[in-house]
Amino acid sequence: MNISQEIGTLLKHGTVIPALPLALKRNRKPDERRQRALLRYYLDAGAGGIAVGVHTTQFAIREPEINIYTPLLQIASEEMDAYSLISGKPVIKIAGVIGRTAQAEREAEQALKNGYHAGLLSLAAFKDAANTTIITHCKRIAEIIPLFGFYLQPAVGGRKLDKDFWRDFAAIENVVAIKIAPFNRYQTFDVVRGVVESGRSDDIALYTGNDDNILIDLITEYKIQHNGRFTSKRIVGGLLGHWAVWTRSAVRLLEDVKNGVFERDIRKAMVLSNQITDCNAAFFDTANDFKGCITGLHEVLRRQGLFKGIWTLDPDEKLSPGQKKEIDRVYSAYPHLNDDEFVSENVDKWINQ
Repeated sequence: MNISQEIGTLLKHGTVIPALPLALKRNRKPDERRQRALLRYYLDAGAGGIAVGVHTTQFAIREPEINIYTPLLQIASEEMDAYSLISGKPVIKIAGVIGRTAQAEREAEQALKNGYHAGLLSLAAFKDAANTTIITHCKRIAEIIPLFGFYLQPAVGGRKLDKDFWRDFAAIENVVAIKIAPFNRYQTFDVVRGVVESGRSDDIALYTGNDDNILIDLITEYKIQHNGRFTSKRIVGGLLGHWAVWTRSAVRLLEDVKNGVFERDIRKAMVLSNQITDCNAAFFDTANDFKGCITGLHEVLRRQGLFKGIWTLDPDEKLSPGQKKEIDRVYSAYPHLNDDEFVSENVDKWINQ
């Protein structure tokens, strides 16, 4: 299966892709009504795609006693299709695909069956594997569905992947994009170099997942020398847990990047970049090694009325001590970054539609 020209064009142009949180009721069962409302929020906010079944959605959705990976894919696909039908705008449907090869094959097949355009391929299950082993795995999954590569930071379950790996990965014909999320500038550069050296730089869209460096990633241009010539490469959009909240503001931020606003005022860019990073530190609970990263996002959605509570599938998962106060602080410090007014005007419609 190859990606369509319409979706491929949108992917390469660059767009906002939130990583979908899971809406639950107090009894920790799925809240389909609010899940659909959340999806409608992202689409009305201007997101060009949504990633489902990823870390922000909670990996536990795949556990046999929970088993809502496929139903969630179905719900999200229905909402994205309905929006596209009414608006005439394409939406990139991305499904998280995890595990060793047998599991990843099953998930890729489910994603394809439900109309997803690409699989965001986690390699966390290959902690100590050699590059050749992982590439063999990637090639097998690429035979099923186009791949959105994923460099996940080790602090939350990822592993280090060198430039040679990314060169070989990018050379796989059905790789269409890569999410770069090592939270590390050196490793981010490894991905860009690998893509250029693969010879497929024009075919692969780069997306930031570096929640600590969002704006700087988006305004940075790389010029990589390879085989005696320089190739320019940019990160064109973001697939981010951070963009699961205040999404309307994220869409406007990317529009400003594409319109050259920050090239005309680099000081403004640096100030705003630091403000966004400060907000991310509160949402993602960096003070406590990301323990509250999912509940932090849920807390913002709860405040906006999209979620009823911050419940997760794990009863022990809560906001960390001091995290609520940090979220209060960034809300007060950076009112220009939230989209509360937009949500307030539409939340009843999204919930009751």
